[in-house]
Amino acid sequence: MKRAVLITAMFLGAGAAVAAPAPVEDIAGGSSDDRLARIERIIKSRQQSELDMQRRLDTLQQEVLDLRGLTEQQNYQIEQMQQRQRQLYDELANASSKASAAPAAVAAASTPAIATNAAASSLSETASYEGAVNLVLKERKYDEAIPAFRAFIKQYPDSVYAANANYWLGQLLFNKSEFAEAKQAFNTVVTRFSDSNKRGDSLVKLGMIAEKTGDKTGATQYYQQVVKDYANSAAARIAQQQLAALKA
Repeated sequence: MKRAVLITAMFLGAGAAVAAPAPVEDIAGGSSDDRLARIERIIKSRQQSELDMQRRLDTLQQEVLDLRGLTEQQNYQIEQMQQRQRQLYDELANASSKASAAPAAVAAASTPAIATNAAASSLSETASYEGAVNLVLKERKYDEAIPAFRAFIKQYPDSVYAANANYWLGQLLFNKSEFAEAKQAFNTVVTRFSDSNKRGDSLVKLGMIAEKTGDKTGATQYYQQVVKDYANSAAARIAQQQLAALKA
């Protein structure tokens, strides 16, 4: 009887041992190599996300550049028509003055020629600028546009399009990572054309160049200047975003 009880107790003990649950393994644990591998995967994933975001930002900036270029093209075409109208008014006024002032006929005879030469020069200036812009917007020949804008700036340094031409040149050089020359072009807009609507954008680009060349202090100063001088503008919003990214 005792032997039967002992045997029964042994079987019950064995069954309990088999039914006992195995210890649970901590999935967050593992060796140091496993943890390092997981961290590396997380870092790579974040870096890829940041790279994708930067690519989307570059695409948006290029689209904004194209839209601004179209706006500029329309603006200077309007200016060209207005200028031509003023020239026609001047010619009519000169013709009327010549008819009513016979003694001054000899002196007035040279006026139409002067007006014609001025009009031809103005049209040549506009055509030169338009040709450089079209290389960017229509033909997408960015490398050819760079010398075209340089030639325009050299020939017409005080043109009404000079600020825009310098900004275009800076943007093209910036896209090629030729930061030293791009900086020179944007600085020209900032220092020589203080009334230009491209000055705020040029300051933003100078901040980006400083940032890309490792000068975070200089970049911060440029962005802060844009926020201060051009509050509520598109340039100021971009500057604020860049400042936030620098502080992150």
